[in-house]
Amino acid sequence: MKKIVVLSGAGMSAESGLKTFRDSDGLWENHNVYDVATPEAWARNPELVLNFYNDRRKQVRNAKPNEAHQALALLESKYDVSIITQNIDDLHERAGSTKVIHLHGEVNKARSSVDPSLIYELNHWEIKLGDTCEKGSQLRPHIVWFGEAVPMIEKAIPMVEMADIIIVIGTSLVVYPAAGLVNYAPAFSEKYYIDPKGLGGKNVYGFKVKKKTAGVGVPELIMQLMGKGG
Repeated sequence: MKKIVVLSGAGMSAESGLKTFRDSDGLWENHNVYDVATPEAWARNPELVLNFYNDRRKQVRNAKPNEAHQALALLESKYDVSIITQNIDDLHERAGSTKVIHLHGEVNKARSSVDPSLIYELNHWEIKLGDTCEKGSQLRPHIVWFGEAVPMIEKAIPMVEMADIIIVIGTSLVVYPAAGLVNYAPAFSEKYYIDPKGLGGKNVYGFKVKKKTAGVGVPELIMQLMGKGG
């Protein structure tokens, strides 16, 4: 069974109504990202950070997987599919994809602010000041903030190295270290890029480019790949 690795970014979730800071010049829902998405912001005003991610969590829980998420889930019937996403929502999983790595964390989880290994599933949308882990420290969003290490990148690299097919969806390939993953793609792999803005003159990896939204371009490609079989 051939291996497909999908790298998904903000454009994947945009059609489900979820925005990111890249939609408007460094603002994320009217907040400067450095006020809500850095370790310094957390130290300076943890309540603001918690409230910001509480709002994001509510939005995610009200959002639904779109046609692109659903199409990718269908691929698992004929291919060994791994999804490496920069998105913090759970829309891939809710659509039915079973192997998903979140490079930048998961908004539906909390973790200890003193022990990164203590991670908790949230069955509610709110983390409040005073909510603590078993060691007594404040819970924080399970998010990789700007300036923090991206621990899941080490798990993602071997997946890309073994891929027969790479599909990049809705990401500009400028945010590192995620963008650097394509450097690990095997020379023989088929490579597809789906985004309405295209890649311009930056297509140094030999992508077959679909200048379409995820909701249109991904189902088209999946129908093509399902016809080939795994």
